Amino acid sequence: QVQLAESGGGLVQAGGSLRLSCVASGRPLSSYTMGWFRQAPGKEREFVAGIAWIGGRISYADSVKGRFTISRDNARNTVYLQMNSLKCEDTAVYYCAADTKPYFASATMTDYDYWGQGTQVTVSS
Repeated sequence: QVQLAESGGGLVQAGGSLRLSCVASGRPLSSYTMGWFRQAPGKEREFVAGIAWIGGRISYADSVKGRFTISRDNARNTVYLQMNSLKCEDTAVYYCAADTKPYFASATMTDYDYWGQGTQVTVSS
């Protein structure tokens, strides 16, 4: 059993930055792929970024490439999402997720086994 807790969301102006954190408890994250997803009002949950354990694979949604950076600190059981140049379209609840398969940074929601409760990110114009 893994518990995930996101933090770092808030209200920012367009063009600003936020850094989200996800802390895991119960088990270390060293062998897991970690991902970030988001869900805006009236929309389906969508993939944002993922980082694998074996091979160091990283993937991003096209909409965030060049603006967002995913990283992990296994010693602290923490995954980060640095978000720069935020747009109003980035407004959503952001969820941290863990995939017990260590090989790929999957963009498929059903590949992930554990989920946090989410943290709200609101970008104002």
